[in-house]
Amino acid sequence: MLIVCISLYLLSNIAIGAWAARRVTTTQDFVLAGRGLSLALATSVTFATWFGSESIMGAPAKFVEGAPGGGVLSIIEEPFGSALCLFLVGAFFARPLYNEGITTFSDYFRVRYGRSAELMSALIVIPSYFSWIAAQYIAIGIVLNVVIGIPMAWGIVVSASIVMIYTLLGGMWSISITDFLHNLIIILALVVLAVVLYPQVGGIGGVVARMPAGFFQFLPSSNVPAAHEHGWATYLAAWMTIGLGSIPQQDIFQRVMSAKSASVSVRASYLASGLYLTVAALPLFIAVAARLLHPDLAGADEQSRQLIIPNMVMRHGSLPLQILFFGALTSAILSVSSGAILAPATVFGENIVKFFRPNLTDVRLLRTIRWAIVVISVICVGMTLGRSTSIFDLVGESSAFSLVSLFIPLAAGIYWKRANLPGCLWSIMLGFGVWLLCLWLGTSFPPMLWGLIASTVGMAVGSLFMGEKPRES
Repeated sequence: MLIVCISLYLLSNIAIGAWAARRVTTTQDFVLAGRGLSLALATSVTFATWFGSESIMGAPAKFVEGAPGGGVLSIIEEPFGSALCLFLVGAFFARPLYNEGITTFSDYFRVRYGRSAELMSALIVIPSYFSWIAAQYIAIGIVLNVVIGIPMAWGIVVSASIVMIYTLLGGMWSISITDFLHNLIIILALVVLAVVLYPQVGGIGGVVARMPAGFFQFLPSSNVPAAHEHGWATYLAAWMTIGLGSIPQQDIFQRVMSAKSASVSVRASYLASGLYLTVAALPLFIAVAARLLHPDLAGADEQSRQLIIPNMVMRHGSLPLQILFFGALTSAILSVSSGAILAPATVFGENIVKFFRPNLTDVRLLRTIRWAIVVISVICVGMTLGRSTSIFDLVGESSAFSLVSLFIPLAAGIYWKRANLPGCLWSIMLGFGVWLLCLWLGTSFPPMLWGLIASTVGMAVGSLFMGEKPRES
């Protein structure tokens, strides 16, 4: 019965995609849902930007890890950094970017700095999504392996095919409608599961009393376990990875820009931030409860701990609870996967193909984006099958790309009038280059902070001393 329900659920996504395809006639319809989403749909689709495998499997695995690495300080990046990112987007970026009337994040680089900046930003953005998509495919492969028992590789191929098909059909219209339905299921399932477990662990007080000292510590100090030995530098890097690094990304851009007005996009970002922080706390509580009630489920390595919640539901949950939870988990992962595939495909069509073929018709552009969705899906499936990295680490790897290279040019372009093309290009190249160098050297100070510092220096030096007159959008 569980297998039938999950299978029907997966197929229903294709049906929704086919229905949504009737509303797609232009590239704007496909990429930004015609800029027509209401506050409810805009909030839902923005909330679903990252609420997937890392929220329900990756972060809980880090959270319940034994000493010295677990606890609150191990999950600053997700969910706290993600909630911070959505809040900052609403506060500082949604309105000015929405008012530009552009289709992609890299379009802003063209308008503000010039065409060479557009191309360079696109070349950074596209590969940054591969790790993110791989994290979702790994998660869905794990889920189907636990639920149905099929090999993980086949689960990855099947789920990737389903996501690709319904994204191909309706684009952002498909994503926005399925996200709204997915979110209802996600929240309901997590609330039900948390309510069931709450009295069994003695409530919040019972959990706090049974966890080790310092487990819920929010700020680094001398009492923090050795895993956080670099103190404030590591702590700030964790906040910035997604908190700042995901701001200059196409997936959050296209979801926020799909709202029907600038005001709706701002309010949707704020609401999604609050929703993210509250809903993301539920899987953390569920994972801790699972560890306390069924310690045999907390494996010795992170790969095993990623399964703590799915295994608990499979072994100790009733059939209705299993259907609800695995439907919710599948929902969350599909939501993130679809947007993550559409984002680099859109940038490829809008900012790379059109860069070399500026007279490309809208029909051909839409066809190009759809073919890019297919190619990116195949690349990411191949990449997923060849890696065994943790979901949490894959997500952080993706956001670091844009943090060290694109965040400073974006923020400076909006809020510093003297920012110019040399500053933008030097900021991207220095930030990215220094980050890669520090990763290779294995510096104790977080490489992404070195990259962010270098990016800032590049912007300042290039804009102040390389003389080109700034371009204002």
